[in-house]
Formats: sequence, structure tokens, C-alpha cells
Amino acid sequence: MSVPTLYEWSGGQQALEKLTDVFYGKVLEDELLRPIFENMSPEHTKYVAHFIAEVFKGPNLYTEGDGGNHAKMVAHHLGKNLTEAHRKRWIDLLLETADEIGIADDPEYRSAFVGYLEWGSRLAVINSDETDNPIDEDEPMPEWGWGETGGPYQP
Repeated sequence: MSVPTLYEWSGGQQALEKLTDVFYGKVLEDELLRPIFENMSPEHTKYVAHFIAEVFKGPNLYTEGDGGNHAKMVAHHLGKNLTEAHRKRWIDLLLETADEIGIADDPEYRSAFVGYLEWGSRLAVINSDETDNPIDEDEPMPEWGWGETGGPYQP
């Protein structure tokens, strides 16, 4: 018997797209986060769901369907000057949304899920103060599983 991926345990593409749809609706109503996201494209929620799906070892919808890659995702954060308050609020709303829509809440999954959110959001804050992308176009997409990390961080 094989161990399911985080993508599978999350509930697949439908669950991740619902997560990002509901989450970004909350973001647009949030006083702290709205100014950062108010001009996002209508496809933003779908692209983020595709990115998370691919990182969680699901289908390559972000790289193959959306024409994205890790460098392009990082580039969206450059020059945004995100703060720790932004990061914490983003995570709080995302976890609140996961609970609300019924994303898996067992300790093992949530540990991996929160680990990814912490890792990715902290890198987003670091990269948001940059003007040059620290990720090359040919860098592979990160992959996240049940315990391995995406690092170590390289300044």
C-alpha cells in the first residue's frame, strides 16, 4: 500500500481550488491584506491552487497548464515589502478557511500543511524586500510531503 501524497490527502484539485477561492474572498475583505491583493487577476485563486497542488505532488497544472514555475511564483512577491503582520494574518486566514471548508484536520496532515505555509510565507516575506529574483528560471518546483522540508534556505 502506497502512502498518499499531500495533494491526495488534501482532497485533490477540487478541495484546493475551493480553499483558495474562499480564502482569497476573505483576503479581499481583510483590512490588512486587501491593499496587497486588491488588484489580483481573476485567475489568481486558480493559479495558487495549481501551485499548491503541484508542490503537494499533484498534477503539474501550474507548470504545464499555467506556464508557471517556481521563479515566476517568487517574482510575484518581489518589491511587495510584506511584513510579519501580513504573513501571520495570511496564515491565520488560510488555516481558518481550511477548517471552515473541511480540509483534512488530522495532526499528521496539518503538521505538514502548516510546515509548508510557514516555510513558504517566510520566504515570501524575505523575497518581498528584493528587486532581483533569487530563483533562476530553471530551478525545480518545490515539493512538499509528510516530513521532508523544502530547504535549507540559501541567502
